[in-house]
Amino acid sequence: MFGVSTSRRYSLLFVLVSGLASLTLARPQDSASERLMEQGNRALRQGDFAGAAEKFSRVTVVAPRFAAGFFDLGLVRVQQGKWEESIDAFQKCVQLDSKFRGAHLFLGIAEYRLNRYSDAKRELKREVELAPKNADALMWLGIVQLVDGDSEGAVGSLDRAAQLSPDNVDVLYHRGRAHMLLSEKSYEHMYEVDPKSWRIHQVLAQSFVEQERYEEAARECNLAIQDHPQEAGLHEQLGDIYWKQNQLESAESAFELELEIDSHSISALYKLGTVSFERSKPEVAEKLLLKVLEESPGSIEAHYQLGRAEAQLTKYDSAIERFLFVTANAARADTDILRQSYYQLSQLYRRAQKPDESRKALQVFLSMKQEADAHEEKKLQDKLKRATKETSENK
Repeated sequence: MFGVSTSRRYSLLFVLVSGLASLTLARPQDSASERLMEQGNRALRQGDFAGAAEKFSRVTVVAPRFAAGFFDLGLVRVQQGKWEESIDAFQKCVQLDSKFRGAHLFLGIAEYRLNRYSDAKRELKREVELAPKNADALMWLGIVQLVDGDSEGAVGSLDRAAQLSPDNVDVLYHRGRAHMLLSEKSYEHMYEVDPKSWRIHQVLAQSFVEQERYEEAARECNLAIQDHPQEAGLHEQLGDIYWKQNQLESAESAFELELEIDSHSISALYKLGTVSFERSKPEVAEKLLLKVLEESPGSIEAHYQLGRAEAQLTKYDSAIERFLFVTANAARADTDILRQSYYQLSQLYRRAQKPDESRKALQVFLSMKQEADAHEEKKLQDKLKRATKETSENK
């Protein structure tokens, strides 16, 4: 079972309530109600919930057919944590206007807070039907589905929310959790179905890699290979493990075996080319990486690694073109690869006796390195602060 922490739950609600409280909604037809609505919304934005509740309650009496009055009263009750009263207000809102923006969303959230998951899902699904591009509604639907044990449904809802709001950290948090729980559920079921399956060894290998227990990961991966030696992907997985251990010769052999099984594996071909370069075989790396680019001409990584190999082979003009391809596609490039491409260009331009170009490339490299160093320093300081805080709290 998975819930939302109290602080996270209220921060999400505050953002939603604040956003909807600032909207210009339907206006009441009489001036008295309009003034009460304005006063109530102003009090709500200022955090005066009691004052806002008093104004909106009066609106519902003066204008009992005005849906927005009940909706805003419901928002105040949400902020006050008065869930039953908020449900009553939102239900009256949707009775008056079944398509009122946000009403089913907050009604679903309130039902969720009272552990009425089936009712919450019903209301949130209704909000999604009315507003299929509402990332907040999809996120809350995913949250409720997680709590209710429907991890597969939660993944679907949260994936859609992430497509609509790709930089929303709350969506990303819940989406990651949903995928993790679905994976755990799948693996548990797999073990129940066939506890002796070679897939169990494969999953254990992946788990050990995540824990950086590489020797155990390699052992499990080898056990999987013993059972299914011709299974595509297993030798590549083993090669990745050896690579992480810096056992380059073993990694190279594993990638070669992978290509014997699946000669069209671009990823294995790229990895073999890169490992060959790291084993001081630039000629072999060049041939392999050229094959990668035949199949995937836009690969940033392949251009970068091929540029390194060509530089060692003193093919400077060609290497420069490879690194220029990376810098020309900076938006798609990994930051480390982009930074190192500028460094390589500075060195190659110097050998080509192009001092101006060399200086410019070096300046960009140094600027990016300075930013990277500052970022790493901040991460270290944040980690130390967290450790200090945890130590003081434990005391």
